[in-house]
Amino acid sequence: MKPTQYPVPPHFKKEKVGSVWRVNYQKLFKDASVWASEYKIKPANEDAVGVCLLGVDIQNTFCIPGFELYVAGRSGTGAVDDNQRLCEFIYKNLGYITQIIPTMDTHQAIQIFHSIFFVNEKGLHPEPHSQITEDDILNGRWRINPAIEHNYPYNIEYLQKHLRHYTQQLKTSGKYELTIWPYHAMLGGIGHALVSAFEEALFFHSITRNSQPHIHTKGNHPLTEHYSVFGPEVSTGPEGKKLVPESESVFQTLEDFDVIIIAGQAKSHCVAWTISDLLETVQSRGKTFVEKVYLLEDCSSSVVIPEVVDFAEQADAAYGRFSNAGMNVVKSSTPLWEWPGTIRELFRR
Repeated sequence: MKPTQYPVPPHFKKEKVGSVWRVNYQKLFKDASVWASEYKIKPANEDAVGVCLLGVDIQNTFCIPGFELYVAGRSGTGAVDDNQRLCEFIYKNLGYITQIIPTMDTHQAIQIFHSIFFVNEKGLHPEPHSQITEDDILNGRWRINPAIEHNYPYNIEYLQKHLRHYTQQLKTSGKYELTIWPYHAMLGGIGHALVSAFEEALFFHSITRNSQPHIHTKGNHPLTEHYSVFGPEVSTGPEGKKLVPESESVFQTLEDFDVIIIAGQAKSHCVAWTISDLLETVQSRGKTFVEKVYLLEDCSSSVVIPEVVDFAEQADAAYGRFSNAGMNVVKSSTPLWEWPGTIRELFRR
């Protein structure tokens, strides 16, 4: 039977995507159960084609205007528009998405990318969005705030040594300089939570498909940034010891699917580095694996702060590299069985 898209359920209000509310799980459970029966939506374990949606950091802190690191993109409404399209994509393809894997950036106050971690000779902290380079550390412009030492099993000398190593590693690897971000995605806070509209779609999918989402947290180690789902920006300390174990669980989950769809925020940072790490891992496994990855280009935006920083060009260049490597860059408005490559052939079977 030829696949068709499902209607968008009446509870989804496009105009509310940019706001926060309490999801009524019990009512949604009843509605989803009726919806699955009405549209004859089968449990996920009966899928002939295994389709996974990896939703990167679709959290209030990045996606809701007025929150700490709202990803506005160049349009000014980037993440809100992205999530309107993403939620509609989930509902319209409800019977074909086997599992959703949401990742969640997860932080606490005293971490290497927050202002409190550093002081200058006057005892002042760096401003948000400023960058700290290897030269800044070597020249003593910024150094470890001695008042935070007691929080960790390291002395101040080791922490200062780590800073030199860390900024040098970022420079050598060609990654972004160490950026001081506003406090964001704070564990236990409203900003850390999933966007209400996405959370609603996630729960609705879980009930209609009898499919448990695989929620993955990242970013809580104090001495490294963690843009990618698969590993930190700098993986070792100055003595070569691993800071964070590489996350095999997410990759092992993705391996089992026929199709991997990726969307989320921000295109220029957590999404781009996640895809880059995935590409590096799968290239050794052959062309077929790479071609089963699909990037929803209209469901991710880049970090753009007018007159401060604009990462849109770097993100577009990265997506060009991913496409050239064999990944598929697609739009959410196109039915997934009409996408090019692997998925089209799978749905023809």
